[in-house]
Amino acid sequence: MYNNPIMNETNYITEDKKDLLIDELHYLKTVRRKEILEALEAAKALGDLSENAEYHQAREDQGKTEDRINQIDHMLNSAVVVKKHHSNQVEIGTTVHVKKDGSKDGVKYSIVGAEEADMMHNKISNKSPLGAALFGKKKGDVVTINTPKGASKYTILDIE
Repeated sequence: MYNNPIMNETNYITEDKKDLLIDELHYLKTVRRKEILEALEAAKALGDLSENAEYHQAREDQGKTEDRINQIDHMLNSAVVVKKHHSNQVEIGTTVHVKKDGSKDGVKYSIVGAEEADMMHNKISNKSPLGAALFGKKKGDVVTINTPKGASKYTILDIE
């Protein structure tokens, strides 16, 4: 059997992400499945299924929904849930306040697992270049990130 290292990597999620996934799973299993079944029944009532666009769309929606249900089930069953706690070093579940050399202001990033990363909300993965460089570091430490534009230095101002 082929051993896929990507599938064997540990995925970390916060308690908040777990709750969101549980809510989404509940919606998909109770509401969305029912909507799709109703759409399938309505499309079947139109007659010939071979050229029935509504039927084919409903079947496609059904497949996507079942794929998402399976994906969420897998995430919930295989992920390690990280509880928020105060730490003196950067780890998953902490918020780190950093200042990039040359910048006037600092930025706060929440360190999360890969499934939860969202740059629009300053949530960076522990596997991202910055997240990996910050991981395990303490207040006052300086990390260097190599980027296509050159090296960037960040100073850790605080950890929450």
